[in-house]
Formats: sequence, C-alpha cells, structure tokens
Amino acid sequence: MNKKNQNLTEKQLLRSKAEEKLKELQKKISKKLLESDTKKLLHELQVHQIELEMQNEELKEAYETAERALKKYTMLYDFAPMGYFTLDSDGTISDLNFTGADLLGEKRFTLVNHNFKLFIDKQSQKIFNDFLKKIYSSNIKESCEVTLAYNGSALCQVYMEGVVTGDERKCLLSVIDISGFRK
Repeated sequence: MNKKNQNLTEKQLLRSKAEEKLKELQKKISKKLLESDTKKLLHELQVHQIELEMQNEELKEAYETAERALKKYTMLYDFAPMGYFTLDSDGTISDLNFTGADLLGEKRFTLVNHNFKLFIDKQSQKIFNDFLKKIYSSNIKESCEVTLAYNGSALCQVYMEGVVTGDERKCLLSVIDISGFRK
C-alpha cells in the first residue's frame, strides 16, 4: 500500500476504488455514445447530401424544360407570319416581333417606345384611334382594317385584332398584311 492509501480507512478506500471504476465505466459509455452520435450525424449528413443531389437534378430538369419552352415560344413569337405588338393605352410600342418591325419598315430595336400611331395613314387615324379606345373601354377583342404609312408613304393595308390583358393593361395586337387580298 502506498502512503495515501495508508491514511484512508477501509470504507474510504472502497469508496475511492468505486469512484475510479465509475470513471472508467463512464469513459467507456461516453466513448460508445460518442461513436453512436458520430454515426447518426454521419448518416444524417449523407441523407441530406443525397437529398441535395436529388433537388439539384430536379432543378436541372426544370431549367432545361424552361429553356426549351423559352426557345419554343421565342420562335412562335419572334418569327410568326404576322406582326405582334404590345401597346400602351396611348399607342406606344413596348414590344414587337420581327414581322411587326418588317411591316413598319424599321429595325425592331428602333421601334420600341415609339408610338404606333406614327405608322397609321392619315385617312386611317380615326379608325385606329376608335379601335384603341374601344379595346380599352370594352375589354373584349376588337378588330379593324387600316393602312400603314410612314412619312406620307403608304406601306400596306392591314387587318388588326387587339385585346387588353393583365393588370398592366397592355394591348396585345396582331397585325397581318392584307394588301395581296385587296384589288
């Protein structure tokens, strides 16, 4: 026996040994718990990683679907055989397709924010103004025939259909050249 143990009573010695055994037991238990917690945490991280990979795949598929839709509707809008315009209530062009720009004899980008009325022949101005007024007051599809012109030169005779949609109150206008049908 060492000096420290000699000064202790038998009861105290037994208590000391029990405490040492308890410490060893706690170390073993905590080591097992730590390993168990680590395994659980690793499992949760692996499951989360797989979930993220699956979400990433879904996002990629959604992106590809959106890209295909954008391409499809860009083709349908931009290269349609008739002119498409989006007009404000005063007739300002906020958007148009390539065919619409061709009908007006200008480049597409130069026409945005210009008033469509500039391209209506003087004899057709009243018809177009009434048409635009009806569209915004009735909220139903309206149509008319007018002559497009620029700087006094007639461009073509057109048939138009328009409707106002959405909260922005924009006029969606389709325009088709009917000059070939008029004799």
